[in-house]
Amino acid sequence: MASGIIYAGLNGRIEVVTASAISAAKDAVELSINLIGVMCLWLGIMKIAEISGLIKLLSFLLQPFISLLFPSVPKNHPALGAIIMTISANMLGLGNAVTPLGIKAMQQLQTINPKKDTATPAMCTLLALCTTGFTLVPATIIALRSAAGSIDPTAIVGSTFIVSLVSTMFVLVIDRLCQVIFKR
Repeated sequence: MASGIIYAGLNGRIEVVTASAISAAKDAVELSINLIGVMCLWLGIMKIAEISGLIKLLSFLLQPFISLLFPSVPKNHPALGAIIMTISANMLGLGNAVTPLGIKAMQQLQTINPKKDTATPAMCTLLALCTTGFTLVPATIIALRSAAGSIDPTAIVGSTFIVSLVSTMFVLVIDRLCQVIFKR
């Protein structure tokens, strides 16, 4: 960036840098405002699902699958609901909205951690799942593409699903291998 500014200054085109910086700042603010609506919608839906008991129902229905992924978490522990919310937000493609949910899940997992200064296998598995971010509906990307004026903002849904499924399966296999190898 510094070399670009110096080059523009040496060629007498510094006004181009200033105009571009102002234009980029304006575009960033417009994009942020467009994304706020999408994020508020999905975060509101997640909060309604939590208050209405839908998350508990979803936890009950997904209990067998979650128990396989998180065998060290006791059945009915609050961490399971937090994990379900985190995974659900990832599946809805909420991007940054997953972070506070993931932190809450990690805090819940920390309550059952016997070694408070060491991550448990369940924590590592959750981190791996959040990193790959298995996505059914990439809502944030669709919103970004729509805000940028894409003719078909949903064109990436199929490829996003396939790539996120493959990466999630891969990371789960690696997670289990590491747990076996390091016997945690």
